[in-house]
Amino acid sequence: MSALVHCSARWAAILLIGAGLAACSSFDSVSNRVSSVVTPYKVDVVQGNFVSREQVQALQPGMTRQQVKEILGTPLVTSLFRADRWDYVFTLKRPGVDVQERKLAVFFKGDAFDHVEGDEMPTEAEFVASLGSKRAKAKVPELEATEAQLARFPKAPPQPEPAATPVPPPPSSYPPLESSAR
Repeated sequence: MSALVHCSARWAAILLIGAGLAACSSFDSVSNRVSSVVTPYKVDVVQGNFVSREQVQALQPGMTRQQVKEILGTPLVTSLFRADRWDYVFTLKRPGVDVQERKLAVFFKGDAFDHVEGDEMPTEAEFVASLGSKRAKAKVPELEATEAQLARFPKAPPQPEPAATPVPPPPSSYPPLESSAR
């Protein structure tokens, strides 16, 4: 009898393992369907300083390093070996959109600004327009109720206006702010 129970237990274990493996493969297909619907949130990654065309145009030869820093901000890269150059790098990575990357190198002669080299910088308006959301614009709801919509609500009884109380005239003199006895 124990051999029959032992053999049945083996068959039950084999069937249980087979069913578990079959469930795993069906679970994979379900998880693939769920993962195609549910996607993780991906953040926008902004690195560096955005430099606009207006800022670059504001730079004048002979400006001091401090004046350049006030216009463009702190440079992303400064080198000990090339003290006459500051690098401004701006990178914007957004999911589903091409990476925006712009580089600008500012050169000095001594402490005075000399010239810039780098990518063509967009104006502030062009940059803001490039940030437009890729989502479809939602329909803006109508903010005014029609007469038919207003008729569904009971009208409130008119409120009697409060009686106007006369306002006293302002005082002609005020008490002193500090006492005269000290």
